[in-house]
Amino acid sequence: MTLQWTVVALFLYVEIGVLVILCLPFITATRWQKIFRLNIWSSVAKFWNKVFLAMIIILIVLFLDAVREVRKYSNAEPGKDARLNPNMSDHLHMKLFRAQRNLYISGFSLFLWLVMRRVITLINQLATVQCTSAALQMQADNINQTAKKYMENNELLKQTLMQGKKGEATAEGMELLKKEVERLKGELKTSGDALTKSQSEAEAMKRQSDGLAREYDRLLNEHQLLQDSEDKKDN
Repeated sequence: MTLQWTVVALFLYVEIGVLVILCLPFITATRWQKIFRLNIWSSVAKFWNKVFLAMIIILIVLFLDAVREVRKYSNAEPGKDARLNPNMSDHLHMKLFRAQRNLYISGFSLFLWLVMRRVITLINQLATVQCTSAALQMQADNINQTAKKYMENNELLKQTLMQGKKGEATAEGMELLKKEVERLKGELKTSGDALTKSQSEAEAMKRQSDGLAREYDRLLNEHQLLQDSEDKKDN
């Protein structure tokens, strides 16, 4: 095996090893994403696309060269000298075997190179989806807890009101009722402040609009006067 095909074979073995490690079940996608975000990979990521395309071009060239060699030795017919000397036929078959071996090595290397890039992309996407799902689940749990708490307070408030009507209001219910009234007062005050601010802004816009209207009328009158004076000059 020549040097170039030895390098391609080693590259194929490395690809197989990396894919086996990436497919290990006890290493989660989130952990892989943390590994991919290390500083050492961030510096390599700048040249990753160029290296990826360069390796594809090299592997495609080697694959096409192997295809050419296979076709060359597959279509070769043993001549008269090969019939007289069986070693020549064995040598031809050996070259065909090597060409086929190189074809398989380069083809699988090219295929696994594309697969490895796709696997890494899917791992990153899966980790992102898992983080998003966990955040959404936590947010949903918080919302459910808040809603449950409000429902419990509402139910207790109803019971307090019912008991209050019967003259049997409890201290806890009255305290809760006071808190609810204070909260409603606070919301009412906030709404009142917002309404006052909106009214002030509306009045300011109205004054500005009136000022613009007066300015427009003044300019319109001046334009009319100028036009009348020009008409008089023309007459």
